Amino acid sequence: MNPRLAAARALAAVLSGKASLNSSLPAQLDKVDERDRGLTQDLAFGTARWQPRLELLAAQLLQKPFKAADADVQALLLVGLYQLFYTRIPEHAAIGETVGCADKLKKPWAKGLLNAVLRRAQREGEALLAGMERDPVVRTAHPRWLQKSLKAFWPEQWEAICAANNAHPPMILRVNRRHHSRDAYLALLAEAGVGASACQYSRDGIVLAEACDVRGLPGFAEGWVSVQDEAAQLSADLLELAPGQRVLDACCAPGGKTCHLLEAEAGLAQVVAIDLEAKRLSRVRENLDRLQLDAQLIACDARDTASWWDGKPFQRILLDAPCSATGVIRRHPDIKLTRQADDIPALAALQGELLDALWPTLEVGGMLLYATCSSLPTENTEVIDAFLARTPGARELDLATAAGLRQPHGRQLLAQEGGHDGFYYAKLIKIAASRG
Repeated sequence: MNPRLAAARALAAVLSGKASLNSSLPAQLDKVDERDRGLTQDLAFGTARWQPRLELLAAQLLQKPFKAADADVQALLLVGLYQLFYTRIPEHAAIGETVGCADKLKKPWAKGLLNAVLRRAQREGEALLAGMERDPVVRTAHPRWLQKSLKAFWPEQWEAICAANNAHPPMILRVNRRHHSRDAYLALLAEAGVGASACQYSRDGIVLAEACDVRGLPGFAEGWVSVQDEAAQLSADLLELAPGQRVLDACCAPGGKTCHLLEAEAGLAQVVAIDLEAKRLSRVRENLDRLQLDAQLIACDARDTASWWDGKPFQRILLDAPCSATGVIRRHPDIKLTRQADDIPALAALQGELLDALWPTLEVGGMLLYATCSSLPTENTEVIDAFLARTPGARELDLATAAGLRQPHGRQLLAQEGGHDGFYYAKLIKIAASRG
């Protein structure tokens, strides 16, 4: 299959609200030649990354918008525009190959339309975009609701956040303490000719100068190292783990933090890792097996404690709550297409429900670390503020990290070009069992 067609079909499912790229793209990748898979991924993710501005440009070039049934043609046009403005693909190839895909969609009428629009974009696109730069949606390539939210919450940082969201993320490793120190593994990378440096905030983190195939990393198959963003790596140390503790990792998939907890403290009594979907736990098990670690995995709704909790209290809880994922847009650019403003209050309500449900499973004197990969205070400090107000037995603790910005509650890490993702942490201690 032509990689442009594969990318367009994956994107069409996203534009129609039926899927994310993570769910729609793998099936399309299976249909293209091995040598074209990298191009297909770039076309899909790159088009999603710049979709807000490409969509506005397309509106300028089209006489009327596409019908809902023609989301595949719309996606194909966006893929064509992405090639013209953001890749080194020769323009004649970008246009010709994209137009030719219309036949495979069984919509031959679209060939003339795509050809005319893309050729006009070739001639006039730069001037049209320049004239639209005053619109912050065009300038930042973020949907209007998100651009306005970031500007309202982060008036000094919002443009830098948008720039970081549009940049390609660095590849960051987490060294397994059970095998090597970070310095020792940096030496192994140097011997292998892999450029790398230590992360600023995570004691186990290494950022690579260039992304590479993990199979080429020293000891990857043996569990010496994993791929995980620096911000996510902070949770293991912030939990203040100690031998003998029973730890709950709520909403654990894909298991990076679960594994890190076990790497960081070999003497833990038990780690219970729960997630809503059983199929997501298979990825957690794969990660545990590669690292030769073990945890009790349970597929359940974390809020329904009667269905999964055995009544034995936890000394530590990590709640990596479901969120808008607005801090990891650079890794999942289709978030710009799939998230809507109305999602945020609903997510904040869910986050509060999870805190309320899990709090009784924590022993008095125990700690709960609340985390999200969101950049929006509505899901972060405001959630913690509301929880503390309704929970007399909860108190906030300071976070032992210089990462991010201090908030009324917790610390907010904003996405950094060449550095960590956007993330949020707050740490709570249980001082009394009664909620009053």
